Amino acid sequence: MGADGVELDVRASGDGALVVHHDAQIPGLGALARLAVSDLPAWVPLVGAALDACAGMTVVLEVKNLPGEPDWDPSEAVATALVALVAERGCSQDVVVSSFSLATLDAVHSADSGLVTAWLTLPGFDQPDALRTVVERGHRQLHPHQLSVTAGLVDEAHAVGVAVTTWTVDDPGRIRELAQHGVDGIITNAPDVALATLGRA
Repeated sequence: MGADGVELDVRASGDGALVVHHDAQIPGLGALARLAVSDLPAWVPLVGAALDACAGMTVVLEVKNLPGEPDWDPSEAVATALVALVAERGCSQDVVVSSFSLATLDAVHSADSGLVTAWLTLPGFDQPDALRTVVERGHRQLHPHQLSVTAGLVDEAHAVGVAVTTWTVDDPGRIRELAQHGVDGIITNAPDVALATLGRA
């Protein structure tokens, strides 16, 4: 469709494989963390296969690792395994690793400081404080919810060398407004709409 990249959610299967899936549960099968790769439906890909399919594009890999979910992993094994997989595939220059978990991002940064890491933040979060945290911890991008993005935040981030990618925006008017604010990327469910809105269709 002409998009510059894709955003994928990363979790681990019960036998330790890195899998692309947004939710902790597979419908009809249960928690992904308790399933082996052989149990997965054909429509659930492994991260390695997804990276191969997206070769040449920017790939944002969001590591899902939140307390309260069945696959929460305080050891950050998924983060370090993902770093190893990206290195094995030789695609680190095309990858951004994002997460709502600062501990996960810190683990990725510790394993490979050359990988671009991005902190995801929710609406209502103190974005200037988040930006300071990103800089202090050596991360290179801030990924705020689109309701939190202002032109001032983008300018402040750019002044300290931090890129801003926002999520998830499907409304053409808001896409146009965010582009005018100078964001570096927009995550959307409708890349054709976004590209047409930005005059790139």
